[in-house]
Amino acid sequence: MIAEAQGLKAWTEPYQQLVKRFDDVKTMIEEAFEPGNEELLEELLHELHVIDEGLNDLEIRKMLSGELDSKNCYLTINAGAGGTEACDWALMLSRMYQRWAALRKWKVEVIDTVEGDVAGIKSMTFKFTGEYAYGYSKSEKGVHRLVRISPFDSNAKRHTSFASVDVTPEITDDIVIDIRPEDVRVDTYRASGAGGQHVNKTDSAVRLTHLPSGIVVSCQTQRSQVQNKETCYKMLRSKLYEMEVSQRESALKEMGGVKKEIAWGSQIRNYVFHPYTLVKDVRTKVESGNVQAVMDGYLDPFVNAYLKEFG
Repeated sequence: MIAEAQGLKAWTEPYQQLVKRFDDVKTMIEEAFEPGNEELLEELLHELHVIDEGLNDLEIRKMLSGELDSKNCYLTINAGAGGTEACDWALMLSRMYQRWAALRKWKVEVIDTVEGDVAGIKSMTFKFTGEYAYGYSKSEKGVHRLVRISPFDSNAKRHTSFASVDVTPEITDDIVIDIRPEDVRVDTYRASGAGGQHVNKTDSAVRLTHLPSGIVVSCQTQRSQVQNKETCYKMLRSKLYEMEVSQRESALKEMGGVKKEIAWGSQIRNYVFHPYTLVKDVRTKVESGNVQAVMDGYLDPFVNAYLKEFG
């Protein structure tokens, strides 16, 4: 009941504040149009802009009504084919998402990292903790394509690189997912990357393979094998539950005749650094010529457009 009440307050309080601000603007609008009150008029126009943004935020929040949207989430980036170039692109995406999460005031925790052989990363998994983390982040699932002059090519040729992003909601203890021990293969190995003397001296890193589904999860950021194994099981339960919910939703869409479908693993966004600068979402057609701003985490125009169109 407490959680339900807090959920309702999260809707009613922002709306009531917006209504009050709009009423305040209405009471002063006639005065603002009197001669000599140009500064007041400018302030009221700014206030209307802020109110409009607030209403837009509430509209987006309305799209986040799915069973899992309010959950925290895990976001995993995997470099595609292309060796060092793809690993560098995966690292660029990891920075972009960390900055985006910071702008949204989410807590970011690195769960697992596999370094590239020369530069960048082969894969990285984050945990985002914050309001509607999964609801917003789910829009980033899919393949991200980069076009640029490669810094690793002495001939300065243009290269195309790919990296995939997967997003899974964190499943809390109130949801029971039964995992049979015989269905899971547990592998341990030595952690890699930064971590002081402990790293590479013990087999503390853990990888779980769920044999029936083929799902693989890994963690190496905790100091003990027990902690890493616990984190892996949390991620595995989350992926299995998301799979179950996704199957239910797909069945409902088929029954309802819904035609829109964004296939997992499909290319969703292009990032062009050369011969021009443009980021364009393949699904919504939203685009931005300010590539640097996007790489600095300004993703909300793409995310909001996705939520409005696909919910």
